[in-house]
Amino acid sequence: MSKLFYMPGCPPVGMDPSSGRQVTLETQWVGRKRVNCSAVAAFLEPGYVRTLLPACRSSQKQYVLPLWAYTAVGFASGTYTAAAFRVEANPHWDPRNFDDRELLPVVEERLGRPDAGPLLRHLAQCALLNHCFAAKNLFLNRWEAPLPLSRRCNARCLGCLSSQPRGSCPSAHRRIRFRPQLDEIVELAVGHLERAQDPIVSFGQGCEGEPLTEARLLAKAIEEIRRRTDMGTVNLNTNGSLPMALGLAVQAGLDSVRISLNSARPELYRAYCRPRGFALEQVEESLEIARKGGLFTMINYLVFPGVTDQEEEWESLRALLSRTGVQFLHLKNLCIDPDLYLRAMPRGTSPPMGMRELCSRIQQEFPQLRLGYFNQPAQRVPDPAVP
Repeated sequence: MSKLFYMPGCPPVGMDPSSGRQVTLETQWVGRKRVNCSAVAAFLEPGYVRTLLPACRSSQKQYVLPLWAYTAVGFASGTYTAAAFRVEANPHWDPRNFDDRELLPVVEERLGRPDAGPLLRHLAQCALLNHCFAAKNLFLNRWEAPLPLSRRCNARCLGCLSSQPRGSCPSAHRRIRFRPQLDEIVELAVGHLERAQDPIVSFGQGCEGEPLTEARLLAKAIEEIRRRTDMGTVNLNTNGSLPMALGLAVQAGLDSVRISLNSARPELYRAYCRPRGFALEQVEESLEIARKGGLFTMINYLVFPGVTDQEEEWESLRALLSRTGVQFLHLKNLCIDPDLYLRAMPRGTSPPMGMRELCSRIQQEFPQLRLGYFNQPAQRVPDPAVP
């Protein structure tokens, strides 16, 4: 269930089939009226990696597009076609499984209980207003559920879902505004791990800052969760900025970690992440700590056609994967205005090879590395040998 968007003030660019030349479609007759044309883009359902960006002229655009992963769309044989390929199929994240008509009475019932606390009420807003699938899962007792705990972040990512500067697009999620109590974090986590189907609880959500900035609360919560139950997976989504803080979480009983980055090249990483007090070196150190701690270790690779698939990016990524020995590579479409991202990124010197070719190279070079889109249930694993 992908969605179609239009891009106001950005006329589409296509190819004239008779000449093979690019043509910008400024206006079009609709009946007796000539109207301005705007390009169309797709936002793909989870599990698909986009291969092309929308073809349009955006030089007159005076706004920042909302935080979606804009994908090229065509029309053929009576239907729309998007430029993408599926990297992982997982029914747990199929939009068809998230019917708010089933969700609303469950949320109302949970919020009506005497023990409903601030964190549960926050997650109810995430589920009903922001339509966060993970928050919906918490109330439906299934799959991966969120445990946000941090109001602060030590980075200023261009595509931050919960904090955008004035004059930019609206934030996609409402960031948590309070420090949750340890008891409520543990109660929600244990309840989900013991009752849910294929349970995962994840710190580090789109509605919070960086969980490693709450290192003590994070470690204490994990310790208490694991003292009460050994079921399911306790996962951390993080920017990997504070290796010592991550080490505390590992010692407390963390099962898996997913570290996000947009590029394995330091200059592109800095341009997007805009870190405060850390760099890509600390991120790699965190991956090493997780690996040595026996965690299921993942990189959340925020991909963008034309940048991620450059030859020089592949060389840097290959070196990073070789050094760290991560077990799972998420290929996650970066949700951002394409113009904003391209203006911010330092120019590369190599042409793009295509996202399919990049995936093929990754699989050939690292046959044991799993490619996908979604967090995975994990078990603690022995320290693997790094090539």
